[in-house]
Amino acid sequence: MSTDIQFAIIGSAGDGTIAAGDILRRAMAEIGYRVISFDLYPAEIRGFGKCIARLRVTSEQAYSLKPKSDVLVSLDDSHAIPHAGEAREWGAVVYESGSVSALAEGSHMSAHIDPGQIPYPLRIRELSEKSTGSARSRNIVVLGYLAGLFDLPLEPFLKALNSKFKGKADIAAKNEAGLRAGHGEGRAAFRLDDIRFAPPPAQGNGAKVEMISGNAAVVRGALDAGIANFFGYPITPATSIMERLAAEMPKHGTRLLQTEDEIAAISATVGAGFAGARSATATSGPGLALMAEMLGMAVIAEVPSVVFVSQRGGPSTGMPTKTEQSDLNMAVYGGHGDAPRIVLAPTNVEGCYRVAGKAFEIAEAYQTPVIVLLDLYLSNRYETVPFPAKPPFDPDKSRYADTRGGPAGFQRFALTADHISPRSVPGQFGGMHVATGLEHNELGRPNDQPEMHTAMSRKRHEKLKAALNHPDFTVTKRFGDEGKVDVGIISWGSTFGECLEAMIAARSEGIRCAAMKVCMIWPFPVEAVSAFMEDCGQVLVPELNYQGQFAGILQSHIPRPVARLAQVPGAPMEVEDILCEIRRLAAPSGAGADKQAV
Repeated sequence: MSTDIQFAIIGSAGDGTIAAGDILRRAMAEIGYRVISFDLYPAEIRGFGKCIARLRVTSEQAYSLKPKSDVLVSLDDSHAIPHAGEAREWGAVVYESGSVSALAEGSHMSAHIDPGQIPYPLRIRELSEKSTGSARSRNIVVLGYLAGLFDLPLEPFLKALNSKFKGKADIAAKNEAGLRAGHGEGRAAFRLDDIRFAPPPAQGNGAKVEMISGNAAVVRGALDAGIANFFGYPITPATSIMERLAAEMPKHGTRLLQTEDEIAAISATVGAGFAGARSATATSGPGLALMAEMLGMAVIAEVPSVVFVSQRGGPSTGMPTKTEQSDLNMAVYGGHGDAPRIVLAPTNVEGCYRVAGKAFEIAEAYQTPVIVLLDLYLSNRYETVPFPAKPPFDPDKSRYADTRGGPAGFQRFALTADHISPRSVPGQFGGMHVATGLEHNELGRPNDQPEMHTAMSRKRHEKLKAALNHPDFTVTKRFGDEGKVDVGIISWGSTFGECLEAMIAARSEGIRCAAMKVCMIWPFPVEAVSAFMEDCGQVLVPELNYQGQFAGILQSHIPRPVARLAQVPGAPMEVEDILCEIRRLAAPSGAGADKQAV
């Protein structure tokens, strides 16, 4: 018997919905289960809008949330009623059984529970008021009820609760009383659902498993890679990267500066990179647009620098609290002139850690800006991640020149066989050179002759190709059936988890199916992707943008029709939508395959 149970807690801003989800996932991780979770919240201020905390608890690795939850909890019926159908058949629905005022017909959750769902009415407000003297602990009462109802140990919930309210003893004590009150009710409830928790899986090979978000994993990766400076300006959903680094970097003797805007942030990042320090900034699409000119400066001056970009719905201010993958074209092509840069995209929270750390290596090794593309879904998603005992990152990949002899005319931009020149840092004896935004010769001095501009343009582009073979970096990876398949899925970023779940479901239906994730978007891994496509009868490319931007990049390198599944719901893609496309493409006649092929 294995565990695969999904919770959905729905309430209004101010109900503690997201806090309840946080405590629940911490408790589940403490027990030893694998957890993947993602919260939805409004852009409005406190007191308005719907909040949903969803988390999937499993004994085996999961890659995305399920379309239907096993347990649905309503903290606010007005928001939960539209989602009543999202509880699966024989799933549990927990809701407030009482009311402090008369209710209009149809406004109570009990009127919307399907015959196949199992209702669990609970006196949530009454239990909270009796145990804590306030209705503000309703969310904690519900957590205790779930623990009691499903025979979960209470200790991990108490530990998570005390951690959440550390330093607030009075609040923690009141909430503990609410937790225990709910737990007693849950233990006494008569169970009718079919939800069962199997024992948690045995712990792994000594790696430390932690519950962590994508942005927190980026911070961990940057620290483990030896980041020396961070310059940033707040912007949703990248702000927590700066907030976490602000708390951690002083402990490491390193520096963080909140700048006046994104232009200053990228300028300082490039300046610190020129000085030889590992430096980074973090932003979202609107901020990346402002950084385009200085990214061009970093390209032509060949300065290592790292930019973490957490995408959100656009354009312009767009949808700051909704996810999207629509900044890809800007990350790859956004710049004046031929301004190549390396673009990386992790596909899960563990990948955020590894890609963040490797980004500093890659920036140094190829003397170029590196953009790491996240999105709101990946930044805010929580997963249980096994961290290695020792950071797997090289602390220095710079190619510094030996200038001790003080040679006249140090060729900072020397044309070499591998197109990578020796570096020097300010103050290094014999390493003086000119760094400018103008086109230049090997000494760095301005030179706009056709032959020199052609040679330097070739150098800046060709050196990046070596990154496709960078040590210990997963550029692409194939999953599923080997050899020839009916349908191959090619995906990038956070959407790959849903693609992997869809592939697994398709294989269980007898469809020969495989999936490839692409973690290095630029330079594009033509050989690996082309070889995969050769094995595929049909190719499907799902992504969260309207144009199918990744599909466009793919087809600019490999001129073959693909089926695009491009959506902009502001939320993660549904596994069922991908699975339906796989079924359509795998049909014997290939019905409709050419209809969407472009």
